[in-house]
Amino acid sequence: MSQAHLELSRVSIEFPTPTGSFKALDNVNLKINKSEFITLIGHSGCGKSTVLNIIAGLYKATTGGVILDEKEVNEPGPERAVVFQNHSLLPWLTAYENVELAVKQVLNNKPKAQIKEWVEHNLELVHMMHAKDKLPSEISGGMKQRVGIARALSMQPKVLLMDEPFGALDALTRAHLQDSLMEIHADLKNTVVMITHDVDEAVLLSDRIVMMTNGPAATIGETLDIKLARPRDRVKLADNAEYNHYRHEVLSFLYERHGHKDETTATEPEKKKPIVTIRTSNKAA
Repeated sequence: MSQAHLELSRVSIEFPTPTGSFKALDNVNLKINKSEFITLIGHSGCGKSTVLNIIAGLYKATTGGVILDEKEVNEPGPERAVVFQNHSLLPWLTAYENVELAVKQVLNNKPKAQIKEWVEHNLELVHMMHAKDKLPSEISGGMKQRVGIARALSMQPKVLLMDEPFGALDALTRAHLQDSLMEIHADLKNTVVMITHDVDEAVLLSDRIVMMTNGPAATIGETLDIKLARPRDRVKLADNAEYNHYRHEVLSFLYERHGHKDETTATEPEKKKPIVTIRTSNKAA
């Protein structure tokens, strides 16, 4: 059996609190192949962001660990780039300068012309060259997030980590960025681990959906392989029986098998909704 590109092995983590230790994750095991697009989904408080932060090296597991290409992950590194829900751009730098800052961390010994070419290449990937000289305050939320993605990609990471990157955007902007992300993934063949609360987003983008149980001591409840052919067209998928089967499986896990006690367990109305608008929760992980 081939070695996994990225592996979480028996990962558990506890945090100290005034009333004692709080176990956020318990025995999380996950193997991810190179170029795979994985989404993590689950109710608020299920530890999705904690999993992502452990992979990023921002948190250290209490027990177990993360292996990337046979090397243990124990600190942040450029081979694992993170895109947050908040774009996190430096407001006094232009779009170009925000990406350039990241590029210089990995290509600092290269000629200026090569650095400039690489910055512009990554801005082109996200269709932002036309706004390269604008400050974050001068561009829309969707454009800021495109720059954030360009900044992450410019570091040539082995793994792109995305913590609900489109959660704060309107439905149409979100759809455009989903399409852009699918194009980038098809072009670069990078490994992506993404958090989402949006069931349709998970099915549309993923090769595999990882569904988390409720916390505390959350773990992986089920995984679902998405075998829809790529490239994927959201309009055609709206009436695709296989797509709707996957969607039903995720909703059933979230609302029937692992619904919060204080939430209703009723499923959504039978009437189909547009793919770009469905969200199971507006809360952050």
